[in-house]
Amino acid sequence: MVLAPIAAGLDRVGTLPAGVVFFCAALAIVPFAKLIVQGTEQVAVHTGTTVGGLLNATFGNLPELIIAMVALRAGLLEMVRASIVGALLANLLVALGFSFLLGGLRHHSQKYNPDAVRTYSSTMVLAWISLALPSAFHRTLEAEPHLGLHATLDLVVAVVLLGLYGLFLLYSLRTHPEIFAELNAPAAGEESHDHPSLAWGVATLLVASLGAAWMSELLVGAAEQAGHSLGMSQVFMGVIVLALVGGAAESGSAIAMGRANRPDLSIGIALGSCVQIALFVAPILVLVAPLMGQPQFRLAFSQAEMWMLFGAVLLGATVATAGQSNWFKGAQLLALYLIIAAILYLIPTTTP
Repeated sequence: MVLAPIAAGLDRVGTLPAGVVFFCAALAIVPFAKLIVQGTEQVAVHTGTTVGGLLNATFGNLPELIIAMVALRAGLLEMVRASIVGALLANLLVALGFSFLLGGLRHHSQKYNPDAVRTYSSTMVLAWISLALPSAFHRTLEAEPHLGLHATLDLVVAVVLLGLYGLFLLYSLRTHPEIFAELNAPAAGEESHDHPSLAWGVATLLVASLGAAWMSELLVGAAEQAGHSLGMSQVFMGVIVLALVGGAAESGSAIAMGRANRPDLSIGIALGSCVQIALFVAPILVLVAPLMGQPQFRLAFSQAEMWMLFGAVLLGATVATAGQSNWFKGAQLLALYLIIAAILYLIPTTTP
């Protein structure tokens, strides 16, 4: 955590290479992510799995939202779109993959509520379609006279997705909370003596999330120059590097819950974060871009990004809907992520 003020000071001085600032800020996020893990455990004891997972996804996604906002203000639209796709891939493949892998190695196999996974999976399929169709529309009608149609479509999709996210919260927290109930949950008073109060847990989450957001803002400022110096494309920086660093909080929480034999909470964090990014973060960027004095953020993802995301959603739904996980399922998810990372890294930084 000492690296946090050091990164801020180096960024203000501006004499050292951007890569130094970038890696100092990236390392400084790690202790903030650990605090978010602890805060999530404290809150989940008092509020239950669904609310605990939702709170963690909300606080954990704050760095992603800050990263996207800062990059949007800097005009790095490709990096914004890449960071959205990267955050979804990181949660679907890395967080869930390591959770299944480490949890399976420690507990052989883990059972969880399959009804919750089916709801998350169907919502993610719908979210993918809602991003893929506007992207195809934008690629088909790229001519200047159709810019008004592009803006109208993005606004309609953003409003629909935000409305669906509100309905998802109503469904999971109010009308059908039993679908998201945790199997083999600890008894009500079983863990309360081992954890601080609910207020302390929320305060920990808030302070740690603000610290992670602070470092995330420094990351974006140094990301582009650091990528050039390291030979990384803007797409690789957004999809892999920024997504892993910005999503360290919820990924760490999901992995910790998996190792603690709390797979329902782990899945709620990882997949709940995906739902929130697709149905809340992406639409918010569409709506706030004009308010920041920028051209409207378009839901115009590349075919490669959509195919990568489709593969992650398909594999994630396939391995997770059975209601039982093991280490090999985690290895499958991580293998796909490594393949995607290798492809993105080998893409030339400049095209001929």
